[in-house]
Amino acid sequence: MPEKVTIATVARHARVSRQTVSNVLNAPHIVRQETRQRVEDAINTLGYRANQAARQMRTGRSRLIAARIEPTRDGINGSVLDRFLHGLTETADAAGYRVLLYTATDDEREIATYDDLLGTYELDAFVLVGTKYGDPRTAWLAEREVPFVTFGRPWDALDAHPWVDVDGAAGTAAATRHLLDAGHRRIAFIGWPAGSGVGDDRRAGWHDTLRAAGVDPAGLHRETEDGVAEGERLMRDLLAAEPPTAVVCASDSLALGALQAVRDLDPPVSVLGFDDTPVAAAIGLSSVSQPLAEAAARCVDLLTGVLDGNQTPIPVLLAPSLALRHTA
Repeated sequence: MPEKVTIATVARHARVSRQTVSNVLNAPHIVRQETRQRVEDAINTLGYRANQAARQMRTGRSRLIAARIEPTRDGINGSVLDRFLHGLTETADAAGYRVLLYTATDDEREIATYDDLLGTYELDAFVLVGTKYGDPRTAWLAEREVPFVTFGRPWDALDAHPWVDVDGAAGTAAATRHLLDAGHRRIAFIGWPAGSGVGDDRRAGWHDTLRAAGVDPAGLHRETEDGVAEGERLMRDLLAAEPPTAVVCASDSLALGALQAVRDLDPPVSVLGFDDTPVAAAIGLSSVSQPLAEAAARCVDLLTGVLDGNQTPIPVLLAPSLALRHTA
């Protein structure tokens, strides 16, 4: 009969103390990355499985966090959340947590789901994706002292709760600078209606970069709800006036629509999207790429800090990068 693998077995294999193995299982953020990796390698090699029931009784935690799956949209930008959730599940698993997925079509139903989940499961915390001004979801959780972090900053007050976000303004600024360096001056922007924190942030990067370069952005901005058809419609509207030579879009869906509107033009109009979706990569669309795996990992780091009662976590703002292809 094979010898039972215990914490002591893992500790001997990894050449660390039993307390260090326990820390990796229960509070991985306090263990140095090199040591944590050695312990995790030992756990995987030996096939160690912690007694989850005993751990819950000892720590008072279920090791269960909840996150929302977005409703299906156009099949393009939804892949962004899919990649984030994949990274979240992987990182949470390495930290000894499991992710419970739920869905809701709007804020009211999502809050009702919180209430139902908290009454049904011994949840430790939530990870919320997407934030907005006056977000009722974060207010509901905060009022009930339910631990949570958000992927997306609290637009009303940046110190309202722990968060991780990607600097959208830096992304569109980099896209705009790339186009300016290529000789473009009439660089348009297709974005979302004003009032969206994320959309306003992405528009600001384009606007401020043009102004800093001495280019007047007047007349070069259009806004609409997200979607391929909407992007094509507004690109044709821009072309009907004094045509731009390039366009930056707030999403890959809008950029794909813009690309359809300009595909037969000579000289070609440069198009850049945002989110670097698999569709963008497949068709050669240049786009702003978000570090989604890192964002997910940082969310887990913040959350474990909150659950361990550490000092107020410092918010994390990550830098995006440009994925340049055929369209810019």
